[in-house]
Amino acid sequence: MAETAKKKKEKSLVIVESPAKSKTIKKILGDGYQIEASFGHIRNLPAKDSKTDNLGFDVEKNFEPKFEIIPGKKAVVKKLNDLAQKFDKIYLASDPDREGEAIAWHVRQILKVPDEKIKRIEFNEITPKAVKYSVEHPRMINMDMVQAQQTRQILDKLVGYKLSPVLWKQMGNYNLSAGRVQSVALRMICEREDEIEAFIPQEYWSIHAELAKDGKIFEAEVSKFKDKALEKNVKNECEAQKIVEYLKKSDYIVSKVTDKLTKRKPTAPFITSTLQREASSKLGFGVQKTMQVAQKLYEGIELETGAVGLITYMRTDSTRVSDDAMSLAKEFILKHFGEEYYPETPNVYVKNKQNVQDAHEAIRPSYPERTPESIKQYLDNDQYKLYKLIWEKFMSSQMSNAQIANKSIEITAGDYKLKAGTSKVVFEGFLKLYNDSENEKENSLDCKIPDLEKGDKVECEKIIPKQHFTQPPARYNEASLVKALEEYGIGRPSTYATIITVIQTRKYVEKRDKVLYPTILGRAVAKQLVTQFSDIMDYKFTAGMEEKLDKIADKKAVWTKVLKDFYDPFMDEVNSVMKTAKKISIETKVNCPNCGKPMVVRTSKFGTQFLGCSGYPECKTVMSMNVLNEQEEENVETQSEDLCEEKCEKCGGDMIFKVGPYGKYMECKNCEHRKPYRKSTGVKCPKCSEGSIVERKSKRGTVFYGCDKYPDCDFMLWNEPTGEYCPNCGSLLVRKVLKKGDTVVCSNTKCGYKKEAVENAE
Repeated sequence: MAETAKKKKEKSLVIVESPAKSKTIKKILGDGYQIEASFGHIRNLPAKDSKTDNLGFDVEKNFEPKFEIIPGKKAVVKKLNDLAQKFDKIYLASDPDREGEAIAWHVRQILKVPDEKIKRIEFNEITPKAVKYSVEHPRMINMDMVQAQQTRQILDKLVGYKLSPVLWKQMGNYNLSAGRVQSVALRMICEREDEIEAFIPQEYWSIHAELAKDGKIFEAEVSKFKDKALEKNVKNECEAQKIVEYLKKSDYIVSKVTDKLTKRKPTAPFITSTLQREASSKLGFGVQKTMQVAQKLYEGIELETGAVGLITYMRTDSTRVSDDAMSLAKEFILKHFGEEYYPETPNVYVKNKQNVQDAHEAIRPSYPERTPESIKQYLDNDQYKLYKLIWEKFMSSQMSNAQIANKSIEITAGDYKLKAGTSKVVFEGFLKLYNDSENEKENSLDCKIPDLEKGDKVECEKIIPKQHFTQPPARYNEASLVKALEEYGIGRPSTYATIITVIQTRKYVEKRDKVLYPTILGRAVAKQLVTQFSDIMDYKFTAGMEEKLDKIADKKAVWTKVLKDFYDPFMDEVNSVMKTAKKISIETKVNCPNCGKPMVVRTSKFGTQFLGCSGYPECKTVMSMNVLNEQEEENVETQSEDLCEEKCEKCGGDMIFKVGPYGKYMECKNCEHRKPYRKSTGVKCPKCSEGSIVERKSKRGTVFYGCDKYPDCDFMLWNEPTGEYCPNCGSLLVRKVLKKGDTVVCSNTKCGYKKEAVENAE
């Protein structure tokens, strides 16, 4: 009885990372527990001492680290120590990952209490069951995970502190930095930009036919010539027209009809990278925003019953789902959707059976019964959107397959074969909740293709040749960059947001219209690093280092050996480059307006970039970086030139057409006056009656059409004019390009007149 009374009086201190969790955990554990936060890391490797070149670890003593309390955290450390003396038990409850394990270890190191008082606990979700279970089953700190985190920390500091001075010496900018992972991510973005600039569009044509059966019209595309695939093989209009003429004389016979019922399986619940990508594509959230909102949902939201953690831990690469969560999902699905919406056997997404006991789970709602609508009033708009995404994704992952009826038709027209097809959802299954398809084509069969059988003859109503051009690879956005990093094995769930933030903060990359563009500074930095440090900047090498960190955490590698194997060749390379490093300047194609010399990128002592004349100090001209985007296209090295019909507006001389690496422009042969090349539409400007309407581009690359007498005439359109005028209001008609076909509409939006676009080859 005395022992029982003693246990009841015991007081415990729980130390978490973030104070936001405190209310949620306090509510679960009750009055016998006090919850305090370390506010993240409390110790770190010391800042580099330039006099001793101390990086905070001793290479000669097997990379032994020497940690110090982070400036500003001394008050936190004192408070935790004072509290630790007053409690019977201390639970270290930092996050369930490497960083969290390292934080727990650092907290243990600063607490001046006996070892037996301190235990490590972890939970993947802040629910009563998970938190209480962790308290009942504490463990020791996992030193393998701690050593893996410290190895990463030492590697990152070593690379950053040794490579950055190389950039300082060569580029004269002390605001530059290099990083083990961030620089590789920058390389990806720069190489994609190189691909886009080097890309040469190739013309090709597709041939479509509007066919009819019993008055019902459908479209088919020419797919084969004498059983050989024709995709992108029709290279020009001449070839396309020959096919059109041939098809006009042909009979159209249905040669094959295929009906197939397919099953579409739901995909796994979210892991960190897939959540970031889906939140980007469906909600327009940046990677950092996604993680910030998810953090709040995980730590706890004030509901009617108090603070509640709504989702599991959001930094994970595991697709495992606990048995309890699967059971709750099953109960909800059967109750609200019916038996047919739950599979015969539960859906399991763990690829490796050894991971079944992994502490981490996929990102899912902690309480599946809490629907997004039921708690919407307690969430702000962003929290609601992200919770709804996570909830629907998880619940759909536990539902039955969708059934899709696919119908494909092959039609023979002489030597050519045409194809048509459509699909229809005959049983929604998981699609009732969530559709993550990038190409949603499930439409009604009846409205697309009539009932056809092999041997049926169909009538050709119209043949439509369509011109296309191959497209360059798309620039990365935050979501696609995360996907690329994940595919290469670079970085980990906890680092993706930081990587993307750092390269933008450093002005190496800028985000425009949600797309990542490398800056001229970023491209120069990437070029220097790739040229001089090929191993560090190599994708496979970086991914291999991540694998070694995982092996350290799994007791399959020794952390000191991993560092030693890296250190010696790395330092040999750094020392070799530093001996031969010469100062370089980032020269642009913009010429100084005063002396004509090239402008170069410079950085002020406050970190602001600007353009300065390369003739400094004789010429002190400076310009805004904005000038680079406006003028670089007009100051490029000539690759080809042809005589233009247009005369120079300054001296009346002949203008020659030039194409440089940054685009097209025109230059006067006499006075060298330059102006951007504008593709003419051949349509007179209706506003000034003197100019012609030409194709133009905004600073962001958006195509529009405006008068070539600008700025004297500011007439503009967002769509290409046809040269015709509206029969209703007299305004110019323009061609609107839509997925379902081009349409001609009135440029006066208040008019509303429209008609079908007329094709040239009918």
